[in-house]
Amino acid sequence: MEGLTAVIADVQRSSVHDGPGFRTTVFFKGCQLRCAWCHNPETIAFEPEEIHYPEKCIGCAMCTQGCFSGARVVCGRVMTAADVMYEVAHDRPYYGAEGGVTLSGGEPLCQPAFAMSLLEACRDAGIGTAMESNMAAPWETAVPVLPLLDLLMADLKTWDEDTHRAWTGAGNQRIKDNLRRAAQMGVPLVLRTPVVPGVNATAGEIGAIAAFAATLPNLRYYELLSYHPLGLSKARAAGVGGTTFDIPGRGLMEELAEAALGACAAVRVNGVDAGRFLGRGDKWAR
Repeated sequence: MEGLTAVIADVQRSSVHDGPGFRTTVFFKGCQLRCAWCHNPETIAFEPEEIHYPEKCIGCAMCTQGCFSGARVVCGRVMTAADVMYEVAHDRPYYGAEGGVTLSGGEPLCQPAFAMSLLEACRDAGIGTAMESNMAAPWETAVPVLPLLDLLMADLKTWDEDTHRAWTGAGNQRIKDNLRRAAQMGVPLVLRTPVVPGVNATAGEIGAIAAFAATLPNLRYYELLSYHPLGLSKARAAGVGGTTFDIPGRGLMEELAEAALGACAAVRVNGVDAGRFLGRGDKWAR
């Protein structure tokens, strides 16, 4: 696979939000879902594209020679695994015991051969591996990639099939099936749900997902992640619109944390143990 390439949106160094420890996150271009709240809408399209931020334009008339203000940027570049590993090498001294490389996106399983090649390169170099995935790809696509992971971080965005299809463009039965199969393979799993008011922010929805999570023997924990309108400006810049949702308040997140804990023992809320979040210990106590 020496000549294999992929379209990569970004290689983000010094990341502490995409898995345990200090990490390098590789954002793949291309996704088969169309989540209305997507935080990385610039990674949905599979090909490199120009992103336009008109609010950054300084009217310098130098667009054809390169935009100095960042008003026009190209998202996506063709890279080999060696190209990515060259950038990874700069972060490697800081990984320690927990850190490593995380494949994100977009959806890494939309470019599975390259994902495998990159993960194998990381394994050969003794670097920890993780992947953020919607797990909506066919199982035959996922199964060769999963054994190369030290951690899988996957989303189950809603429990109800029709709701999932309405807000993401696809159903979720394949996702549930794939998560069950991954559990049988023993790949360590963090299951996550972005909490989006008007979509899935009810005790019934969250409780059902948490109950499902509790049946997976490979589960490390189930995490609730509050929606934030981070992707709206990027969606407009990429010309893909963007839907505005309310930001879930503290009271709602507490209600949902209680519902999740009622079904699953290991729950986090925005990176914090749910018990602490609910005021059952140290800094979260009110």
